Amino acid sequence: MGSSRKNRKTIVIGHKNPDTDSICSAICYANLKNLVTGEEYLPGRAGQVNEETQFVLKYFDVEAPELIQNVRTQVLDIEIREIKGVQKNLSLKKAWNLMQEANVVTIPAITEDGMLEGLITVGDIAKSYMNVYDSSILSKANTQYSNIMETVEGELVIGESTDYFNHGKVLIAAANPDMMEYYIAKGDLVILGNRYESQLCAIEMEAACIVVCEGAAVSMTIKKLAQERGCAVITTPYDTYTAARLVNQSMPISYFMKTEGLITFEVEDYIDEIKDVMASKRHRDFPILDKNGKYKGMISRRNLLGAKGKRLILVDHNERTQAVEGMESAEVLEIIDHHRLGTVETIAPVFFRNQPVGCTATIIFQMYQENGIEIKPKIAGLLCSAIISDTLLFRSPTCTDSDQKAALKLAEIAGIQIHDYASSMFAAGSNLKGKTVEEIFYQDFKKFNFGKVSIGVGQISSLNPSELDDLKERLLPYIKRAREQHGVDMMFFMLTNILTESTELLCEGQGAKQLIGGAFRQDEDISKEDEHSVKLPGVVSRKKQLIPSVMLAVQE
Repeated sequence: MGSSRKNRKTIVIGHKNPDTDSICSAICYANLKNLVTGEEYLPGRAGQVNEETQFVLKYFDVEAPELIQNVRTQVLDIEIREIKGVQKNLSLKKAWNLMQEANVVTIPAITEDGMLEGLITVGDIAKSYMNVYDSSILSKANTQYSNIMETVEGELVIGESTDYFNHGKVLIAAANPDMMEYYIAKGDLVILGNRYESQLCAIEMEAACIVVCEGAAVSMTIKKLAQERGCAVITTPYDTYTAARLVNQSMPISYFMKTEGLITFEVEDYIDEIKDVMASKRHRDFPILDKNGKYKGMISRRNLLGAKGKRLILVDHNERTQAVEGMESAEVLEIIDHHRLGTVETIAPVFFRNQPVGCTATIIFQMYQENGIEIKPKIAGLLCSAIISDTLLFRSPTCTDSDQKAALKLAEIAGIQIHDYASSMFAAGSNLKGKTVEEIFYQDFKKFNFGKVSIGVGQISSLNPSELDDLKERLLPYIKRAREQHGVDMMFFMLTNILTESTELLCEGQGAKQLIGGAFRQDEDISKEDEHSVKLPGVVSRKKQLIPSVMLAVQE
């Protein structure tokens, strides 16, 4: 028994509706942290992997990170006291001793395969001593002889320790043998001394068991007779008073433990959901079960006081609206990003690295170099893919010399021809066949807040102009519904043509199109024929071109 503190893992995770940079940066930074610290860092993803990223992961034979949709604090994140379970036939005395040794007030009874059967508490044991029971309580509890032997520290001279005392009553043979004949019945357990006559009388009256006290020897005649009559014989060093006092402590905990209406929690339960349940009950301890229903340990209200949330490292975002659900209850350790400063708030200071480059993967590449860690071909391929994706192979205005140099170096390590590989990657990403309009809309979607104005922006980049035209017709009816669903003031969707380096922007919401016209100084050029879209030549970047312009227009 005892308690243990789990080795806490750290999750490295990108934003919701993750793109290639978000996924690849999480994988590669988790790998770097593992190598540098020797601790356990796990990559995670806050949404589904899009077609482009699937192509990248398959190309370099890397598994997608685990899907983590919520990082609220769970039972598995706190200290679970690993109080060892016991079998339900354990004696009350043994249970009491185990509680004292482990300094606990509750012990779980479990089956051989780990399923919870019941709970025995200090209070239950105290009641068993203080309540007045009749003399047949020992047999009603179906007490095994091994328990009786253990409790009175005795030796089984005749009989089987696995047999049960389950019919008669418990008596003390204080009278002479003539009187004993009138109150000993078949199946009784008789506590007596070293008098041969008393032992003989009890056996002849068909007692189920005799307990011979004060370490008295049992004659061969008594042993033989007891064997013939099926009477168990136990010897104990205690006197009759002590033996009689102790014998009830041999009863199994199954007779007193609680088995119905047990309040249990599972390891994946959320702390904020179980607090009220725990507060409404007077129990000191609550059993924890795994997802298969097997017993794991115990927690109390005190365990919740020091509960620490999941440990997180955020990559490729620092906007609260883009972060995984439940982030406010997590312990954010680091943020690695290349976007504008957003709204993520942390309780304690964090390591924050934000650089004006085109891709988070470029920053992580630099961190590998700064730590002197060799970049393996698979890691190089993932980092290079992220840079290609975010910079549209250096076409995006967000691309810097650092991005291009990093991508070319990484391509060399990964053993890929960067232009040929980029074409295949973009083609995979723009393959939208078989996808629902909802899947396409959320393939790369983010929400932003500018003061009191909230907007949502999705984006699809394609090498195929006709595909973008078809997509426009499918998205226009959906974008209005999406705006209402998210409760934002305006909703935009970027249909970006990689070849012509231009975007047709779909607009929804009161004043949305006019806002874009003002943002890009196109008030006079906006076509009145298409009230829901705006042509934006030279605009391909949401981060560096669209969002900053929209933000300035909102402020004006």
